[in-house]
Amino acid sequence: MKTIKKPSISQLLTRFDNELKNILLNDLKTMKAAKSGVLNSIKQGMDAGTLSAA
Repeated sequence: MKTIKKPSISQLLTRFDNELKNILLNDLKTMKAAKSGVLNSIKQGMDAGTLSAA
């Protein structure tokens, strides 16, 4: 009969921490890319002189 070795709690916590860190880092990269895209479009608008005070 084959026995299945269950992972220890510390191994599960380490895996969970690593997965969470990867998710958060990916989200941070996405947010930075979006922010830089918005800033570039604002900068281009200011350079072109298309902004006006209404």
